[in-house]
Amino acid sequence: MKKIIPNKLKKGDEIRVIAPSRSMTILREDCIKIAVERLEKEGFKVTFGKNVMDCFDKNYVCGSIEKRVKDLEEAFSDKNVKAILTVIGGFNSNQILPYINYDIIKENPKIICGYSDITILLDAIYTKTGLVTYYGPHFSSFGMKKGFEYTLEYFKKMFIEENEKIEIKPSVEWSNDSWFKEQEKRTFIKNEGPLVINNGKAEGEIIGGNLCTLNLLQGTEYMPDLQDKILFLEDDGLVGKNFLHEFDRNLESLLQTTTNVKGIVIGRAEKESGMTNEKWITLIKNKEKLKDIPVVANVDFRSYDTNIYFPNRRICKN
Repeated sequence: MKKIIPNKLKKGDEIRVIAPSRSMTILREDCIKIAVERLEKEGFKVTFGKNVMDCFDKNYVCGSIEKRVKDLEEAFSDKNVKAILTVIGGFNSNQILPYINYDIIKENPKIICGYSDITILLDAIYTKTGLVTYYGPHFSSFGMKKGFEYTLEYFKKMFIEENEKIEIKPSVEWSNDSWFKEQEKRTFIKNEGPLVINNGKAEGEIIGGNLCTLNLLQGTEYMPDLQDKILFLEDDGLVGKNFLHEFDRNLESLLQTTTNVKGIVIGRAEKESGMTNEKWITLIKNKEKLKDIPVVANVDFRSYDTNIYFPNRRICKN
């Protein structure tokens, strides 16, 4: 399938916010206000899908399948909209996949960006249409009062600036706190940089997302082809100290879907996961399929505080 690369953004462009997973009612008013003001400061017009504030149940599921699909399709159909940001992640984006008219998306290509549960939607769109999608911060992420500078820098590099290549440099510091609950009480940690587990060089198409979410696509028509790809993978800390075992078996399951991957980039695990450099090294070194390919961990993307943006397109990683 021919790959479709969406146009870059320009000052005055409209960005539409939709909620394919959780409702925007989960966000505090200050978070929404900061996010809108930050995007407007960059010169963009922010609009919202009609159903982003619908709340289906106490878990903040955003409305019915029909309403979520309608907001998605209207965002792609609207010629004034140049980019789409998802509100936040959740657990149920896969519900809407069979009901999407993928021809609408293919005929109206534009930027769509999100992470975590939105992995499902991004990879399904890419698989069905060839549209390059972007794994990066939600609309809610733009509501972060402090510590957002690095993310904003790469937002501009990816979506605004005309860059032939983008070099990804480590952030100076990172955080893993509940910033959305308390904007002023933040804890920042010095970034020691990425952990190179297997040295090497890989060039090719990169694809991935939240690991356990990506695995939900296995056996469906929405699963992307991983053959000869570079994988970028991360997972959240919901399983606590069982993170190592869950990541290990989910990675093993994913690797069994293909005979060859060119390299793996792993996002930094959350603090409650208990992951250490030694644990990452042991996990990867025990994978026979990975012994001859480059693998790097502790890169600046993760489910709580995503920083850089990954497109489903060409990348060269040393």
